[in-house]
Formats: sequence, structure tokens, C-alpha cells
Amino acid sequence: MRATAVGLCGVILALHLATLGFNAWAIGLAVSLGLAGCALGTLIVTYLADRLGRRATLVALSGLMGLGGVALALSTHPGIMTMAVLVGMVNGMGRDRGAGLTIEQAILPRTTTEAKRTSVFAWYNVIVDAGHAIGSLLGGLPALLRLNAGMSGLASYQWTWGFYGVLCVVAGVFALWLSPAVEVDGRRTATPPLSPASRRVVAKFSALSGLDSLGGGFLTTALLSYWFFKRFGVDEALLGPLFFVVRILNGLSHLGAAWLAKRIGLVNTMVWTHLPSSLLLMTVPIAPNLPVAITLFLIREALVEMDVPTRQSYIVAVVKDEERMRAAGIANLTRSVAWAIAPAVAGSLMRSLSLSAPLVVGPGLKIVYDVLLYQAFRHLKPPEERETPSLNG
Repeated sequence: MRATAVGLCGVILALHLATLGFNAWAIGLAVSLGLAGCALGTLIVTYLADRLGRRATLVALSGLMGLGGVALALSTHPGIMTMAVLVGMVNGMGRDRGAGLTIEQAILPRTTTEAKRTSVFAWYNVIVDAGHAIGSLLGGLPALLRLNAGMSGLASYQWTWGFYGVLCVVAGVFALWLSPAVEVDGRRTATPPLSPASRRVVAKFSALSGLDSLGGGFLTTALLSYWFFKRFGVDEALLGPLFFVVRILNGLSHLGAAWLAKRIGLVNTMVWTHLPSSLLLMTVPIAPNLPVAITLFLIREALVEMDVPTRQSYIVAVVKDEERMRAAGIANLTRSVAWAIAPAVAGSLMRSLSLSAPLVVGPGLKIVYDVLLYQAFRHLKPPEERETPSLNG
């Protein structure tokens, strides 16, 4: 449910702001503020979720997201909207990679064995991307409301934000039903610090993850929607179904990633699927027409998310069980901070340099990340690969 709300947000955020007269730079800044809220939420849960309770924290996060949606539905005042996207963690990425992920990333490994851990993360991400897909399809709601209910452009977005708020609240209700076993040892406790060995690994991995997310921040769903809108003149009537297909491809790729990781390892899967996806995206701006651009974009999306379950599985595998919340939190925090910085820069580049600049700069940064990640971590194996002679060489 939370991912459905985020998928919906990714399609409509930039278009709603454009309806209000925001230019590319202002839209990028708004997306950055929303992602800054996600980063702040991640920082808080990294250090306090175990003490406050993981279940209670998930409920609170859903409530804040819902309030953000309601504020966007009721107001057009720039100051109120600014606070709404920040405090409500309004996620223009179109992908649910916020504070809730950090908590769930710490919970999931306790439900399975080391050998099946990556598969569990893959299925988790399949469900998340199913939500993204449904949310993207729901991104066509404003167009339907304008066509069938005779609403103005602004009213159609405001009603859709109201629906977004309902989705967030429902996600919080579901979180109430989680077992007490989601807490550390079944109880609330302080999150323990990382050991010196784990600290070095997490610091290096987090720094590289931040570089990857800096590139990803140039490529939020909100800005990609805006790019297709300005480049080819399409609106959410096409963009909703397009990103629905994108999320379906993302979801299927997670299962492929789990299968591939068992054969070539987590780090190899992260790198050798990510590199070609970045190269493919660089070709989208030179596509001669919309069908070609969409085809190249969809091929890219069939590969780009294969590093997600493998990355999530890897960082919690190379630290101790009690360190997983902090390790996942720090890695996700650096990603959130980088995401928050990039959209404002991307919006400025789109306005002053070229509409397609983010589709070159973003993938370029991701390619540098892939090379550095492979060099730094190809010899550090998770437990299940240490036990497999063929992977240890």
C-alpha cells in the first residue's frame, strides 16, 4: 500500500507543480525537499526505531505521509506545500526507498536462512514494485477526472492527492497487525553500535551507495515524467500506463536477480546488470521518436533494478544480526541524502543546459559507482557464498 502511494506520487508530483506554474528548477527543488524529508526520516529510524518500536515507527511514518498528501490536496500556498513535501516525505522518486525500507530491511533476514535471504528480498521487492506499478497506473486518475468528472486541472490533482493520503493511512493500519516478533528479540531495545570491522565495511559501502543514488536522483520518476511531457508532449494518460509497465519489469527483474546471484554472486549481479542499464538510458535522449524512446527506456528498466534485492541482501549479510538496523539505516541514509541533492541540480540543468542533461549525467555517475563497487567488494563474500567453492574460486 505504501509503495502504491509512492508510485502514484512519482507520476503526478511534477505535473501538479507544473499546473501551478512551477518551472523545471522549482520542480526539481520540490522533489529534493521531499527526498530530504525521506533522508531525515531514515536518519531518525536508524537510531531510534528499535527504541521506539519498529511497528510503532512504521505506523507513524505512514501517518506523516498521509498528512503530506492531505496538505497538497488542500493548499496551493508555496510555503504550506514546501512543508508538506518535506514533513510528509513526499517521494518524487516513484520508488519506495525511504525510512520504512530501512526498518523492513532489518526485519526480513530474521524470517529466513542465509541461503534463502536474497530470494526473500527479491519477493519483497516484487511486492513493492507491484505496488509501484499499481500506483503508476493510478497516476492516470487526474486525466480520468478531467475527462469524466469535468474537473479543472488543479482540482483533478488535489482529489488524487486525497486518495494518496488514504493509501498511506491504510498502510499504517496494516503495520499495526505486524507480530511483536518484528522487534529485536521480541522487545524494544536501543540499536547497538557497529563493531570496528563492520564500521569500515558499512562506511565504504554507504559512500558508494551514495554515489549511485546521486546518479539516481537525476532520474526520479517525477523528472522522467516531466522529460517525456516536455520532449514528446505526453501527459499522465500515457505516463501512468508507461510507468505501470516499468514497475512490472522492475518486479520481474528482482526474481531474475535472485536466480542470477545464486550462480555468479551478489556483487557480480549488482555490477554486471547495472552497467548495461546505464548505457541504455544514455541512448534515450537521441531517440528519433516516442516509440523508440519508450522501447529503449523499457529495456533499461528491465535491468536497472536487479541490483536492489542483491544490494539489500548483501549489506545485512556482511554484518552481525544485531547490527543490521544500523547498517541498513546508514546505507539507506546516504542514498536518501544523495537523492535529495540531485533533483534540484537536475532541474537546474534541464532549465539552463539541456532538457536531456540528467539522462546523461545520472547514468554516468552510476557507471563510476559500478566500477568502484566491483573493485572494493568483489572479494568480500556473504556467508552463503563463502560456503560455495565455485564462487570462492
